[in-house]
Amino acid sequence: MIYQSQFFITAFRAILTFLFVSQHLPHAMSFNPVLKINRLRTALNVLSSPTPRQRSINIDKGMFSTSTSTSINNKTLKPLVVCGPSGVGKGTIIAKYMEELPDKFGFTVSHTTRSPRAGEVDGIHYHFTTVQTIKAAIQRNEFLEFAEVHGNWYGTSLKSLNYVQDVEQKLPLLDIDVQGVKNIKEWQRNQNLKENSLQQEINLSVPKLDAKFIFIAPPSAESLKERLVARGTETPESLEKRTKNALMELDYGSEAGNFDAIIVNDDLEKACADFKNAIEEIYREDFSST
Repeated sequence: MIYQSQFFITAFRAILTFLFVSQHLPHAMSFNPVLKINRLRTALNVLSSPTPRQRSINIDKGMFSTSTSTSINNKTLKPLVVCGPSGVGKGTIIAKYMEELPDKFGFTVSHTTRSPRAGEVDGIHYHFTTVQTIKAAIQRNEFLEFAEVHGNWYGTSLKSLNYVQDVEQKLPLLDIDVQGVKNIKEWQRNQNLKENSLQQEINLSVPKLDAKFIFIAPPSAESLKERLVARGTETPESLEKRTKNALMELDYGSEAGNFDAIIVNDDLEKACADFKNAIEEIYREDFSST
């Protein structure tokens, strides 16, 4: 009877402690579902500790931790970076691949300051934000890559990479422009330089990068312009700007050594098959070990 009473008292105290943590640490508790379970387990460990000293050790180790990974810097992150001019159909190709093989890659949701298009959902297609907000985050070194494109800012946050790596346990997939590709390539060139300030700051948040790059190209510049017109979302001014940028992106995309594979989207079904085959070839070692 005494042991039963002690059990119910301990259980009751555990529930109260969990409720207390939920109320006083709402941000930490809502970060992700895994943390919620970890907080409850830690609360139970605290109550079962034999001494106040041991209880404080348990709290320091788990209760207020904001990371789901014990060590992130000892890993190599191997994101797939997909690039192509606006209107080339890379979003459709990526979506079809992700639908067929959802367990290989996790889509990193980029930030943008442009207005949402019809059907776009904040947090799914993009994180829609303001110029002031994204610039402040860039100043805090919270973005791996960022660029101003067509008068709007785009970027990939470090948090989005960490989320795919640690929580989803998948390889990150990025859909970015040529300017972003150049930024990541420059980051990779500098990451092994111990005295490089950019590497020293970023390495605290993300593991070493070994990115792979695929370029989606149209059959011709003229066909790309026709696709942009057919989309019905461009003004004459924005159409001219996008066409000019597309020509520069095509020059970079076709240059030898800039990408691991180039997919020409002349026929969507064939382009999707080529995209899948290219990924399997590029990540052959990684896929064979899983």
